[in-house]
Amino acid sequence: MKIHTLRPKIKRKTKKRLGRGTGSGHGKTSGRGQKGQKARTGFELRPGFEGGQMPLIRRIPKRGFVNKFAKEFQIVNLGMLDRKFAKEEKVTPEILKERGLISKLSLPVKILGEGELSKPLTICAHKFSKQAIEKIKKAQASFELIGA
Repeated sequence: MKIHTLRPKIKRKTKKRLGRGTGSGHGKTSGRGQKGQKARTGFELRPGFEGGQMPLIRRIPKRGFVNKFAKEFQIVNLGMLDRKFAKEEKVTPEILKERGLISKLSLPVKILGEGELSKPLTICAHKFSKQAIEKIKKAQASFELIGA
């Protein structure tokens, strides 16, 4: 075995050499066909371009409204807190992230009232629903608003 006889295990495709004579199979027009927009140098087809036909994105009617000022919250239900936390424990966004109930600390947390709360907890969050507040008070738990 000599160093010049070694070959890589994977097969490597050779680069298509364009414009190197008619015998190469990629000569003269270099695989671009005859005249036209696509044959010219510097041609770049933008995404969604349909050759001058009205593009699909503009043919389909637009509906609805997106509020660009809407605040995005990470939602946690009381039932989940009841399952994941022990009696008298403090619930904060950091602990919620540790236990896998929320994914990001950068987004605010909102507590919703789905499920039942059977133990007294101290819940710290950015927002609470009316139903959640009622259930928290009913379970003799306490809640604290963060950033209020």
